[in-house]
Amino acid sequence: MDTVLRPLIQRLPMLKVVMEHITTADAVKFVESCKEGFVAATVTPQHLLLNRNSLFQGGLQPHNYCLPVLKREIHRQAIVSAVTSGSKRFFLGTDSTPHEKQNKECPCGCAGIFNSPVALSLYAKVFEEAGALDKLEAFTSFNGPDFYGLPRNTSKIKLSKTPWKVPDSYSFSFGEIVPMSAGQTLEWKPSFD
Repeated sequence: MDTVLRPLIQRLPMLKVVMEHITTADAVKFVESCKEGFVAATVTPQHLLLNRNSLFQGGLQPHNYCLPVLKREIHRQAIVSAVTSGSKRFFLGTDSTPHEKQNKECPCGCAGIFNSPVALSLYAKVFEEAGALDKLEAFTSFNGPDFYGLPRNTSKIKLSKTPWKVPDSYSFSFGEIVPMSAGQTLEWKPSFD
């Protein structure tokens, strides 16, 4: 960030830069130190909810392995604080990767977490726990298109406080995919218009 990105931004101050899927307090500080409207960052649900211990609790957890790799708790907390602050510099970026179960549970497993079916529920959980539900819509729906100068989507997704159980896996013609939070009950359920 300091040896390549900062000098690049100084040379090209009108360049818009999005740091994809930030994972550290250092990245948060970097984004916040730049001129608003020109440097932003996306954040995944896994980097808001999991830390590096999540890879090893109860044995190796291959479905929690992703790149960028999960970091220490101090970094997770910094990212949660940044996204729930209401700053327009941060927005949703799921980086959902539906790798087949057999390709995750093997000696050289694929990196990536399949979070598409649960992402909105998990983002809602994070914002609710931070007392910032009023900032969730901007993070998920407004900050990204506003940064890129694109129109906001006019369709709506409704989140209701309705517990639902995440399936243990999803079956497809090519195999089985294990989602993030498999088998867990989540408190927020999305419905689509």
